[in-house]
Amino acid sequence: MREQAIGAAPKPPEAILRRPEVERKTGLKRSAIYALMSEAKFPKTLLLSGRAVGWLESEILEWQTARIAERDRKAVSSRRRHHAGA
Repeated sequence: MREQAIGAAPKPPEAILRRPEVERKTGLKRSAIYALMSEAKFPKTLLLSGRAVGWLESEILEWQTARIAERDRKAVSSRRRHHAGA
C-alpha cells in the first residue's frame, strides 16, 4: 500500500465507468469504442473481474477534452487559411 504524507487528506477513489455509461458519455457505440481502442485512440479498459471491465472516468474526460481541443485547433487553422486566401 502506498504511504501517505502526514496530514494529507486521503485521495478519494477514482470512479470506474462501465460500458453503457461510457457509451452515454461519449456518444459512441460498443464497436466504435473497441475499434478506437485497437488503434490506441481511446483509453484502455481496467479489468474488474473475470469478464467485467470498466474505464477510469478521468481518462474518459481527458479523451473528451483532447477531442474538443483537436476540433478547436482545426477550426482556428481553417479560419487562418480562409482569411489568408481572401
